[in-house]
Amino acid sequence: MAYSHVRLRKFNTAKTYPEQKLDNDLSMSVRAGNFVFLRGQVGQALDGSNVGIGDAAAQTEQAMKNIKQLLEEQGAKLADICKITIYLTDPRYREAVYKVVGKWLKGVYPVSTGLVIQALARPEWVVEVDVMAVIPDRRLKSIPEPAEHLQWKDTADKASPKPKAKRKKAR
Repeated sequence: MAYSHVRLRKFNTAKTYPEQKLDNDLSMSVRAGNFVFLRGQVGQALDGSNVGIGDAAAQTEQAMKNIKQLLEEQGAKLADICKITIYLTDPRYREAVYKVVGKWLKGVYPVSTGLVIQALARPEWVVEVDVMAVIPDRRLKSIPEPAEHLQWKDTADKASPKPKAKRKKAR
């Protein structure tokens, strides 16, 4: 299979955020060529369960665990991370959060941006970590096709453009 855009772990926000009136088709990760973009990760396991409520370090640990797994599913590694953005809901979380991130990214040296924001999508989330990675060309050709179970079927076809309806000829 020749890769162009590989979108894994597709989901729809109507199911993810039922309390919000949303209907957006999204993916947890997208690989475009050798670039890998991840959805911002929070204190939520990939199965949807919340982790570390009230504990910024525990939420960051879960976010980094998710990031590692999502990158690997796309054929990337933590060492491929080029850019990291960290969103905090309180500046007092900075030291705890950055210690966890530093442990996971020791020796990687990505560029980094840190922001303090008013809130995240859910009140129990206090930190979000967003990364972009680039897979080296030498490894790109050896990436296997993604596992079938990562291609969620509930929205797989929804984002594809629908064929135009045929018009009836005027008589």
